[in-house]
Amino acid sequence: MNKIVVLTGAGVSAESGISTFRDAGGLWEGHDVMEVASPEGWRRNPALVLNFYNQRRRQLKEVEPNAAHFALVELEKRYEVSIITQNVDDLHERAGSSRVIHLHGELRKVRSTRNPGLIYEWTEDINVGDTCELGSQLRPHIVWFGEAVPMIELAAEEASIADAVIIIGTSMQVYPAAGLVGFADQAERIFYVDPKPAINYELSRIPGLSVFAERATSGVRKVVDELMGLA
Repeated sequence: MNKIVVLTGAGVSAESGISTFRDAGGLWEGHDVMEVASPEGWRRNPALVLNFYNQRRRQLKEVEPNAAHFALVELEKRYEVSIITQNVDDLHERAGSSRVIHLHGELRKVRSTRNPGLIYEWTEDINVGDTCELGSQLRPHIVWFGEAVPMIELAAEEASIADAVIIIGTSMQVYPAAGLVGFADQAERIFYVDPKPAINYELSRIPGLSVFAERATSGVRKVVDELMGLA
């Protein structure tokens, strides 16, 4: 066993204090999702959208990686590890993970509304009037509802060569991310860590599935200890 692919969702960051989307009391409360996370919402009210993500970006400065993030870094001592995350925070990177693929974009980056390939590191607020080098308004580097997921092909390639897959803190109900485990044909083991694991069709067909129905910080520790013992 050499290659480990880790699929992470909001649950891995929840214990750092980052609210999860759509949960009770989560980030969407008080906001219509389509107003702050869709191209249509952006066209209607860019100031509202910018303010929403500015608040999320500020929150990142107040939180730190948790034990689950740091445990995953330990795996790199013995394995080739790729983390594929649905999260837009940078906690995996700040913990020390060296290869992180962000399916849904990154809060600490912005991009041009004219040329999506113009992407910039950005740690402060984005304001109406902040422009790229082409003179076009900057927007959050976030994949909104109805937009393509540019990194999904790379993520599928990573999953296809995984010897083991660890799924952490995600319902496995949101596609295309939920379909990635279907590409892990050669994986010998699948580990699923979530307080309320939802076994979808792809997972139900896997004989080597181990489920840890608990929080990320405790469940990931157990998975990492097992994998380090196998190495």
